[in-house]
Amino acid sequence: MANAGKNDRWNANLYDEKHSFVSHFGEDLVELLAPKKDEKILDLGCGTGDLASRLHQMGVKILGIDKSENMVRQAQIKYPGIPFQVQDAMTMSIQDEFDAVFSNATLHWVKSPKQAIQGIYDALIKGGRFVAEFGGKGNVQIITDEIIHQLGEFGIAFKPEQFPWYYPSIGEYSTLMEQVGFRVTFARHFDRPTPLIGENGLRNWIEMFAVSLFEGVTTEIQELVINKVEETLKSVLFKKSGEWTADYKRIRVVGIKE
Repeated sequence: MANAGKNDRWNANLYDEKHSFVSHFGEDLVELLAPKKDEKILDLGCGTGDLASRLHQMGVKILGIDKSENMVRQAQIKYPGIPFQVQDAMTMSIQDEFDAVFSNATLHWVKSPKQAIQGIYDALIKGGRFVAEFGGKGNVQIITDEIIHQLGEFGIAFKPEQFPWYYPSIGEYSTLMEQVGFRVTFARHFDRPTPLIGENGLRNWIEMFAVSLFEGVTTEIQELVINKVEETLKSVLFKKSGEWTADYKRIRVVGIKE
């Protein structure tokens, strides 16, 4: 999920070509969801539709929504038999409609989490479930700390509002869910070192997901910063097998609307 319209920075083709791990790691989240045939499920932050397609194949009545027009357009091309819509988790107004809301690798982009959780709660029928995975406390901290450090080395002051993500602890997020009305039945925070394909894997990740850290920075300086980040982190995150590994830390939650 990302900015839409004129501010839509998501390259859907690059996402599919270089970052398919996002959907791949969502497969066992589908198992946690345990969908039943004919259930009505909302895929919140559907990206280019791979997990929505997986759920559709399981007999689910699926609706995929994403804030990024580029992502939704790609999903519609790939899976024309599935409904996809451009919608924002922050402003959706769905009432008592879905058996489950499923969300993979999206909610860390939502920096007003309680508002989004309220919208998710409202979208569910009584007894419906919310199943999600997203970046948790400490996610990609090695990478982002180094980017911020290298920007400072070039005399560029980093503004906290440029940080595009919300990475909560289990306690923080579970509390917000309970405040909205969910009964939290599962919450886990775990390390998941994530391979980034090829020698340019780290660079591709930065250019795909972390561009807001370089707001107001010239292309030339951005290139120099990324080069320094690669050079500094090579001994930490680059494996002998020839690929980078990102220091992912994830949260998984399940909540029931009672």
